[in-house]
Amino acid sequence: MIEDPDHIESATRASRPKPGERRLQILQTLAEMLQEPHSDRVTTAALAGRIKVSEAALYRHFASKAQMFEGLIEFIETTVFSLVNQIMAQDPDGLRQLRQLISMLLSFAEKNPGMTRVLVGDALVTEDERLQMRINQLIDRLEMAIKQCFRDVIQAGRLPAQTDASARAAIVMAFVLGRWLRFAKTGFKKLPTEQLEQQMAALIL
Repeated sequence: MIEDPDHIESATRASRPKPGERRLQILQTLAEMLQEPHSDRVTTAALAGRIKVSEAALYRHFASKAQMFEGLIEFIETTVFSLVNQIMAQDPDGLRQLRQLISMLLSFAEKNPGMTRVLVGDALVTEDERLQMRINQLIDRLEMAIKQCFRDVIQAGRLPAQTDASARAAIVMAFVLGRWLRFAKTGFKKLPTEQLEQQMAALIL
C-alpha cells in the first residue's frame, strides 16, 4: 500500500522534537558524555553522532560549543542558587544553613557527575576562557552565601566575635571544591558526601 505523501510529511514533522526540546536534548547528551570514561574532550562531531543529527543541526540551536557549555552552566546556576535561596528562607539558624549548604553542594555534584567536571573546570580546559570566568563567579557567589551564614552565626554568639567569617567561608569552599575535584579525578568513584557527617563539625565550628 502506498501511503499518502502528505500523511508521511505530517508524521515526520510530528516526530521531530520542538526547538526547545532539541536544545535540552543536546545539553543532556553533553552532560552524559562528560561523565563517561576517557571523555577528556567532547567534540561536536561526537555529540552530533550520539544524538544522530548533523553538526549543522547542533549549530541551529547553539552558535558554538562554548554556548552549549554556557547552557550547562546556566542550568547549574539556576538549580544551585534556587536551592541556596530555599535553604536561607526556610531555616533562620546559621549553623543549620551551613550544614545544609555544604550537603546540598556535595549532593548536587554526586547526582550530576558531568556537571561536576564543569564546576571544577576539567571540562573547560580547551574551551573558551569566558566559561571558566563564569564558573569562578559562580564559586565566588557560593562563598559569599557561606560567608553570610558565618556572619549570622557570629552575630548570634555561637562562634567567638573575633572569628573571621571570610576566612571560614574560604575554608569551607576549598573543602567543597576539593571534594568535587576528587570525585571527578577518581572517575566518580570517591563520592563527595563520603564521611561528611564526621567532618562537618570541623568545618563549621
